[in-house]
Amino acid sequence: MPRKKATSNKRVAPVVRKKRSSGGSSSSRKKRASRANAKSSKPQSTSSKVWSFIRFWLLRGFLLGLLFLLGFTVYLDISIRKKFEGQKWALPAHVYTRPMELYIGQAFDEKLVLAELAELGYTSRNDLARVGTYRYTGDELSIYQREFRFWDGLRPQQIARMSISGQRIQSITVEVPDVSLPRSDTEIVRLEPRLFGSVSPLSHEDRSLLRIEQVPSELIDGLIANEDRQFRSHFGVNPLGIARAMIRNVRAGRVVQGGSTLTQQLVKNYYLSSEQSYKRKAIEAIMAVLLEMHYSKDEIMQAYLNEVHLSQVGNRAIHGFGLASRYFFGRPIEELELDQIAVLIAVNNGPSKYNPIRNPNNALERRNLVLKTMLEQGVIDDVRYQQAVAAKLSVSPTAEHAALLSYPSFMGFVRENLRQDYQQEDLLNDGLQIHTTLNPRIQESLETAVRKELAAVEKNKGIKAGSLQVAAVVLRTDNGEVAAMLGDRNPSFSGYNRALSAKRPVGSLLKPFVYLTALEQPERYSLASLISDRSITVSQRGSPDWTPGNYDKREHGDVMLIEALSRSYNLATVQLGMELGVPEVANTIRRLGYQDSVSELPSVLLGAVPMTVMDVGQLYLSLASGGFKTPVKGIRSVLSNENEPLARYSLDIEQVVEPEFAMLINYALQDVVRNGTARNVLTGFRYDYGLAGKTGTTDDYRDSWFAGFSGNYVMVVWVGRDDYQSTGLTGASGAAKLWAKSMQAMPLERFELGYSDAVISQTIHYSLDPQRQDCSLERNLPMLIESLELENLPCAKRMQYDLIDEDELQHFEPSPDQAPLRRKKKSWWQRLFD
Repeated sequence: MPRKKATSNKRVAPVVRKKRSSGGSSSSRKKRASRANAKSSKPQSTSSKVWSFIRFWLLRGFLLGLLFLLGFTVYLDISIRKKFEGQKWALPAHVYTRPMELYIGQAFDEKLVLAELAELGYTSRNDLARVGTYRYTGDELSIYQREFRFWDGLRPQQIARMSISGQRIQSITVEVPDVSLPRSDTEIVRLEPRLFGSVSPLSHEDRSLLRIEQVPSELIDGLIANEDRQFRSHFGVNPLGIARAMIRNVRAGRVVQGGSTLTQQLVKNYYLSSEQSYKRKAIEAIMAVLLEMHYSKDEIMQAYLNEVHLSQVGNRAIHGFGLASRYFFGRPIEELELDQIAVLIAVNNGPSKYNPIRNPNNALERRNLVLKTMLEQGVIDDVRYQQAVAAKLSVSPTAEHAALLSYPSFMGFVRENLRQDYQQEDLLNDGLQIHTTLNPRIQESLETAVRKELAAVEKNKGIKAGSLQVAAVVLRTDNGEVAAMLGDRNPSFSGYNRALSAKRPVGSLLKPFVYLTALEQPERYSLASLISDRSITVSQRGSPDWTPGNYDKREHGDVMLIEALSRSYNLATVQLGMELGVPEVANTIRRLGYQDSVSELPSVLLGAVPMTVMDVGQLYLSLASGGFKTPVKGIRSVLSNENEPLARYSLDIEQVVEPEFAMLINYALQDVVRNGTARNVLTGFRYDYGLAGKTGTTDDYRDSWFAGFSGNYVMVVWVGRDDYQSTGLTGASGAAKLWAKSMQAMPLERFELGYSDAVISQTIHYSLDPQRQDCSLERNLPMLIESLELENLPCAKRMQYDLIDEDELQHFEPSPDQAPLRRKKKSWWQRLFD
C-alpha cells in the first residue's frame, strides 16, 4: 500500500508540475491573447468613437434645427399677427364723377338719364322691389336708390319718383321704405356718382374693402363648395385634399387640381410670392396653420375676399370681390344676382382665362360648372340653378370700356389739384374718397366728336391720318368746374397731357382782351368807334421793327370796333392796342386770370403768348360768367375712409370786369359767331343758343384754336402738331369744327346778355365804302350812355338815340324783378343828366 501511495505520489507530481507549467504558459497565453485582443479591438474603438461623434452632432443639429424652426415659427407668427391685425392694405384714393342732379323744371333727356342709370348698375324692373332698380313709363321715372354718403351728408335708401310732362320734370317725391313716414316733396334728387379711377399705391393694387356681413351667403358658400369644401373643419392645411390632388395629377400626367386650402391661398397672396418651390409651400403650410390658430374662419374668409386678385385694367390691378363686383357689373356686391356671383367665383379660378370681357365663352362654361357644383353641394336648389344657368352672360357697359372710362387726362388734373393739399403717402395709403367735377356724359360727347371730326378734317384737307393732335377742356360757366378734358386724340392715353402742359401761341384768342380794354374806357370807345385798319410799323426795343399784316393781305380803312373784332383784323387790333398801350392790355389779361408773366411787346396784341388750353379756359370763363373770375377746379370735396369730410373746395369769386363792359365784349363775341370768322360753327345747331366765341390761328398755320361758350359751358379746343409743323388749318377750319360737333351733343342753355340801365340800344349808320361814306347802312348796337358822343363817326349827324329795338330784346332781357324796358322817349342829352 505504501508503495502504491508512493507511486501515486510520483504520478501526481508531474501533474502538479504540468499544472504549474500549464499555469505559466496560460499567463503568457493570456498576455498574448490580451495583446491580440488589444490589436483586434483598436479599430472597433475608433468606429465607435466616430459613430458617437456623429450621434452627438446629429442630436445637437436636430436640436439646433428644432430651435431654429421654433424661432422661425415664432418669427412667422409675429409677422402674421402684426400684418393681419394692422392696416392690411395700402388703400388707394378712390375718385368719383360728379353726381347727376335731377330737379323740377329741368329738361328731361330720356337717353341721357337712362344711360347714366345703366352706367351706375341700375336695372329696369316693373315691381321696383329691390335696391338698384328703376321703372320708366314715359311720364314717370321711379328709382330705388342706394344708400350713399355724399360730402354733405348720408342719403339713405329711398324711392324717388319724378313726374314728367312736356319733356320737363314737373314734380319729385321721395319715400324711405320700411319707415312709416309719408312721401315728401323735394326740389332735387341726386344719383350717386360713379367710381372711375384711383390714385393707386406703387403696387397699383386697387380694392374696395368688404365686411363679411355685406357678402351674400351664396358667394361664401359657393367659394367653399368650389375651392375648399373642408374649409370649416380643417386647421389651415388639408392633408387628404393634398393627397387627392396628387393622385389626380399623377393620373392626368399634368396639374389638373391644386391641394391648397383657401387659407393657404390667402397666405400665398397676402404674405408670400407666387414662386413655385417646395420651400415656399412649406412656409405657406406653417403660416396657414398659424393663421388658423389665431383667427376665426370668418376673419380669414373676409381677408380672402378682400385680397384675391380678379382682374387687370392697364396697370391697375383689381383686387377683392367688392371692387370686382363694381368693375364687372357696375353694382355693389349685395345687389348681385346668382349668375353674377357664379361669374366672380369662376374668375377667381383664373382671372385671365375666365375673364368675362376678354374670354366670354370660357367664363360662361366655368360659370355653369360653378353653378352645377353649388347645386350638387346643396348651396342652391334646382329652381335657382335653372334660372341662373339660363341667364345670359352680361357685364357692365363701363367694364367693356374701362380703359377709356378711366379718363387719364382728367385724372392728371385731379392729381395736380390734390398735390396742393395732400402728401403723396396720404393719397396712396389712406383710402380717401375724392368727389370730382367730371361729367361723364359731357366727356363722352367730347371724345366722340374729336374722334370723328378730327379724322374728317384730316381726310378733307389731305392731311396725313393720325398726324394731328388735340387738346380740349369744357368748363361750367357758373362755378368753374371742369366737366370734361382731353389731352390727346386717344382718350385712353395716359402720357403727355396737352391740356395741362402744352403751351402754344394762342393767336387771335387774345384780341377780345384788347377790345375789352378799350370798351372799359366808354368815354373814348364804343362798339361803334372807328378803328384804322391800315398798315403800321412798330419799333421794338432790342428787336427788329415789326410790321404785321391782315390774313387777307388787304387794308380795310376805317372800320367799326365790333367789325374789327368780328372779322379778326390784325392791323386794326394793333392800331387800337398801341393807342391803349401794351401794358394796359397785358394788365387786362392778367386781371382776368392768366397767372404766368405776359411779355409787354407789341406782338402780345396778336396773341404771341404761349398758353395751355386750361389757361385760355380760365380767361374765357371770366368773360362767360359776366366779368367774374372763378378759379378752375376739378374737385368738389374729399372724404376720409371713414366717410368724414376732410376738405371742401369752396367757390371763390372775384369781379374783375364791370357787368356792362362784360356785356359789350360778349355781344361782340356773339357777332363773331353770327357774322364773323366763326359763323360756320352755327351749322348743325337746332336752336339759337346765343353762342359766343373767337377763332385763333398762329403763324404758318401751326396752331388752330377756338374758344367759345353757351349759357352753361365754356369750351376751348386746340388742334396742331407736336413737331410744330404747319397744319394748313385756320381756327375756323380746324378747332372750330371740333368745338361745334362737341357742343351740339351737350345739353346747352342759351347765353343771355345781362342788361343794365347803363346800356342802351343805338342805331348806327355806316357805309361799306370808306371813301364814299354814304351812310346807307344801319345796325343796332348796345352802347353805354357815356359813349353817346358820336362825333368820331362819319355819319354821326344822322344818328339819334333810340329805344331798345324789338329785334334786340332777345339779347337784352331784363331780370324778372326789373321794370319793363318801354319808357317815354328822351333825348340822349336828357338821359346823360337824368
